[in-house]
Parts: sequence; structure tokens; C-alpha cells
Amino acid sequence: MSPELEKCPRSLLVCEKSNFMNEKSRHDIHVSKHSFNYKISVLIPECAVLPANISGVISNFSPYYLVRDLPVYELLQEKYYETVLQKGTVYAVSYNTKIDEDNSIALLPRGQLVLSLNKDAYEQLGLEGRPSLYNHRKAMRYVVTLNLSDKTLAPGTKRYQRVLSGLKDRLPLRYDFLFTEYNTGGDEDKSLYKLLSQYKPVEHKAVLSHHTLKNLPCPTLYPSDLKGTTLSCDPHSFLEWLGAVNLDISCENAADSFLSTYICPEPKSSVSQALLCTITGFISPEDVYLLLQELRKYFDEPKFTPWLSLTVHGFMDSPVSWGATEHGFLKGGENFYNLVCFKNQDYWLHMATGAHDGCPP
Repeated sequence: MSPELEKCPRSLLVCEKSNFMNEKSRHDIHVSKHSFNYKISVLIPECAVLPANISGVISNFSPYYLVRDLPVYELLQEKYYETVLQKGTVYAVSYNTKIDEDNSIALLPRGQLVLSLNKDAYEQLGLEGRPSLYNHRKAMRYVVTLNLSDKTLAPGTKRYQRVLSGLKDRLPLRYDFLFTEYNTGGDEDKSLYKLLSQYKPVEHKAVLSHHTLKNLPCPTLYPSDLKGTTLSCDPHSFLEWLGAVNLDISCENAADSFLSTYICPEPKSSVSQALLCTITGFISPEDVYLLLQELRKYFDEPKFTPWLSLTVHGFMDSPVSWGATEHGFLKGGENFYNLVCFKNQDYWLHMATGAHDGCPP
């Protein structure tokens, strides 16, 4: 194997700790900026059954829609401005497009349209953009960002007509898209579905699965020891253990196991049972935040466990990771964050990205 291929690519893990009750806590900001989420994992030690209130929050997650062969210029139509853009609760991402090979599209709330394009498509479109941050010696990929809430891009302006012409005539991109609209509970919440109705959107709900783990070796965590210098294991070791648990990899290094020699990091203890809950779909940051708020209430009554964990995974091939920060794939497309919530309302936040990403906020 080539020595270059054997090298481990650069990755970033940003860690911070705070308390949910602290007025300077930024947990809500971090959650809101991670727009494109496809999977949530919740681990609750010393728990066997998913609490009804947490299950209720998950069942009320907003639906999402798969729309086949949608022209990108449809996102610029005037009816879209009137019914969706002003609400600022819609998320969309191109489906089954590879960020390192294909053109990839994302729509953020408040109408920020991001197009990650290869060189040929960029030159054909004829709109102003910038070279991707993750090009090699020559620029082979470009990013075009259109702020649809900008008055210069309002329907009827010259710039609007230029952009519309570029996406309709010069570069008529069509993709399958995933859409979701945060459910505010009002009568207008079906406006997105009505807008897309001519393209026969297929509605989906987030899928929930959960099971109980028995006699699980579990790291010992203390709120004050984020770095894992004395009382807790270090963040990398904790996330590695968490990944092993989610993948159902044994953490005991059993003598008769030929599949894994992995062992739970020290210091550790054994919990008699733990609940692992997984939600998959296209999940809005608003729904993630509601789930986080409900998980915080888990400790309102005395519990055997001092902590629980919430992990949120972003789409590997979305054009952005946090906010409008450009996202790349390279070897892994890592793009996730983890919150460890303690019973005293302290929390740890781990934010991880791969080699082709900027530093999380």
C-alpha cells in the first residue's frame, strides 16, 4: 500500500464544557447552526425503557419529503418567496449527490442557497462564486452562495433574472431533493407540501429504533474533567467507545473473540443495563433542540446514572457543516457533535469534523 494512503487524515475535535443554566451557554447556537442532520443517537445508562415524554417528542418530529427530479430554478420561483422564504423554517439538500464528485445543492433557512459545483458547471452557470477551500493545486470546484433574502435578488430585479436564467437555461440542474420544514403547529405548516405538490413529494417520518444493552462496560465521567486528566477518560477515547457501542462492537476484549480486541477505556465501571435509541431521517435543528430540552428533564427525578449522551450526525455529503461553513468529504465526511448531559445540568460538547472542513464554531 502507498505510504500516502496509510496516513491518517487530519481531523478536528473541538470540546467545551458549560452549564445549561449559564446565560453565556452556547449550546442552543451550536444546535441551530448544524442544519442537515440524518441521525441521532441517545445513550442512557441504567435505563431499560424509553421514557414516554422522550418518545412523545420524537414522534412529533416534523415530516420530511423526497422530491424526485426537481429543477433547482424552482427554488427561485416567486411563489416560493411568498410562501416559504419569509418563514425561514425550510431546509433542503440534494439527495444521493457526492460532495467530492457531483454538483451538490443545499438550502438553509432564510433563503441561503449554496451550490457546490465542479469547474465545468461553474463556468457554464456564469454566476460569481469562489474556489472551494479544498481544491488541490488547480481550482476544480467552486462554491456559489445566493442570499435569496437580499433585496437585489428579489423577483423582478435584474440580478434575479440573471440568476434565474442561469439555472433555467445555461445550467438546467435537476436533482432529487430532501426537504423538511420545522413544524410550528400553525395551519400554514403544509405550505411546503403544497408548493412541491406538482412534483409528487413522498412524505416520510423519522424512524425510531431502540434496544437495551446488558452488563455494559462504561467509562466513568465527571463534569469537571472534560480533558480526562484524572477522573474521566479523554474525549477521543470516550467518542471511540461511544462509536463502538452504537455499532454493537464488544468492549470487553474477550479471549475467544476473533472480531475485536477493543476494550472500554479507563476509568470504567459496569452498568447493568443501558438504553440505546437511534432516530434516522432528515431532522431539523429545531427538533434536535426540543429533544435536548426533554433529555435535560430526565434528571428532574432521581436517577441511578449521573449522565446521558446525545449524538447528532450530519449528512456526509452536504455542501455545508456548521452554518454556511463549507464541508468536504476526502476519506470520511465526518460531521457530527455530541452532548454529554449531567444531572447537575453541566454538559460537555464535542464537535468533530474531518480533513475537509473548517473549525466548528
